[in-house]
Amino acid sequence: MPFRLTLAALLIAALPASAQERVFDSSAGRISVSQQVDGLSQPWGFAFLPGGGVLVTEKGGDLHVARNGALSPPVAGVPEVVAERQGGLLDVALAPDFAESGEIYLSYAAPANGGNAQTAVARARLIDGDAPRLDQFEVIFRQEPARSTRHHYGSRILVAPDGSLFVTVGDRGGREEAQNPASHQGSVIRIMRDGAPHPDNPFIDGERGWKPEIYSFGHRNPQGAAMGSDGVLWTVEHGAKGGDELNRPVAGANHGWPVISYGRHYSGAKIGVGTSAPGMTQPIAYWDPSIAPSGLAFYEGAMFPEWRGDILVGALKFQLIARLDMKDGRVAGEERLLAGEYGRIRDVRVASDGAIWFATDSRNGGLYRISRAE
Repeated sequence: MPFRLTLAALLIAALPASAQERVFDSSAGRISVSQQVDGLSQPWGFAFLPGGGVLVTEKGGDLHVARNGALSPPVAGVPEVVAERQGGLLDVALAPDFAESGEIYLSYAAPANGGNAQTAVARARLIDGDAPRLDQFEVIFRQEPARSTRHHYGSRILVAPDGSLFVTVGDRGGREEAQNPASHQGSVIRIMRDGAPHPDNPFIDGERGWKPEIYSFGHRNPQGAAMGSDGVLWTVEHGAKGGDELNRPVAGANHGWPVISYGRHYSGAKIGVGTSAPGMTQPIAYWDPSIAPSGLAFYEGAMFPEWRGDILVGALKFQLIARLDMKDGRVAGEERLLAGEYGRIRDVRVASDGAIWFATDSRNGGLYRISRAE
C-alpha cells in the first residue's frame, strides 16, 4: 500500500530575526530564510546558472536573468504564450553542456489553430549580457492533440544524465485521454535534445498510432519531476479532491488516472473503479487532503546532512514545503516547512552549496533561499 500523507505534521515555529531574514525551527535545527529576488510576477520555474545567477520564468510570458538580487530586462526572443488560467511561460532548464553551448529549454502553453493550446517545449541559445536574448530558437515538442481548455498543462522539464529530456504533460481536462497512448495528454514524455523520441521509449515503433514520445501515461497533472543520485525518475501530480500523488514512473507504466485514484471528484463523486485495478501502478505515497504539489527536488547537498536523500515538494495549497523522509525508496514520514509563511510555493531547487531555494506563486512573487541559521 502507498504511504498516506495527512495534515499531521511537525509544527515549524518562527523565531525573531531581521526584516530581511527570518529564522525557523526545523528537524535539522534552526533554518534561515531570506529573499533573494523580488519584483517577480507569478514565477513558475527557475534554473541556476553556472558562475552565479538564476534564470527564472514568469507565467505571463517573461524570462529574466537574476543576479545579486537584480532582474535583467525581459529576455528577447521568448515565444508567444497563452497566458490564461494555468497557461503561460512555465518551466526552464539548462542543457548539461550549457557552459559551452548556452542551450536552454522552455516549456509553455503555446497557441494552436482554432483558439486551441498545447504544452510545448522549445530549445534556444541564451545570449547573456545587459540585453539578454534567445538565439536559434526551435520548438522541439508539441502536445497532440491541441485542446481549447486552459488547464492541466503539466510542463515540468527534467534533464536526464544522458542529456535527454523528461517532460510532464497534464490531461488538459480531457481525463479519459490519459488512458490513450495515441494522445500525449496525461503522460510523461521522453525526448532527445532535438525532440526525437528517446530510442528506449516503450512505444517507439508507433504501432496502433501510439505516440513514440510517451514514457509513462495515466497521469492527471504532474507538475514536479526530479531524479535522485541513483538516476531514478520521480514525479508529483495534482489529484482532484485529495489524491495528490508521489510516483516513480518507469517505461510503459500506466498510473491509472482516471480509472483509479485516492481522491474524489470535486463534486464528491467516486473516481473510476476505486484505488486499484489490474495493470495500473500504485503511487509511492498520496496526500489526502490535497496539498496541490508543484516543484520537486531531491536533497543531496552538504548544508543539511540530516536531510540527505530526502524529497522536497513545493505546495500551492497550505503554502509549504513538504520534506519527505525517504528510507529504501519509501516514505517514512513527512515534515512540513514554512506552512502559510510565504504564500503558494511553485518551485523548489537545491543549489550547489546545499541551500534550498523556492519560488512563490503570486503577482508579487520572489525567490527565497533556505540556509542553516548561524
